[in-house]
Amino acid sequence: MVKRVSLDHSSCPVARSLDVIGDWWSLLIIRDALEGVQRFTAFQSSLGIAKGMLASRLRTLVERGIFEQRPASDGSAYREYVLTAKGQALHIVVAALRQWGETQLYGPTERHSSLVDTLDREPVAPLTLRASNGRSLEWSDTRVIKVDAARY
Repeated sequence: MVKRVSLDHSSCPVARSLDVIGDWWSLLIIRDALEGVQRFTAFQSSLGIAKGMLASRLRTLVERGIFEQRPASDGSAYREYVLTAKGQALHIVVAALRQWGETQLYGPTERHSSLVDTLDREPVAPLTLRASNGRSLEWSDTRVIKVDAARY
């Protein structure tokens, strides 16, 4: 088996992000947590993931500051996995993946889940990149520049 290479010192923010949440199980665990799942057995039931794999992914996500473990809110002996502020900030990432999947991977009559506003139950508007002045940006309107850390 090939040993996984760590990207945690990469100068690329995408590479560093993928180092933390880049496998599909981690993203699906985060998706479920954003939908209210907190207990190990609930994650396992929802995802159909092996116990060992789930335990490993949750341990890593706790170590990376995405989740924290707390005593169960009902006072039982169970532990719950709760998203930290860092984990909650992934909501926009999961929403963007969801919207891309809805538009690119489903036929017009194919059933799928949809992200809706809890206030009016209407679908969330498509996410867009915006310039600092509010102008909508396409991929061709952007480029990556290397930032010199010494300037900060």
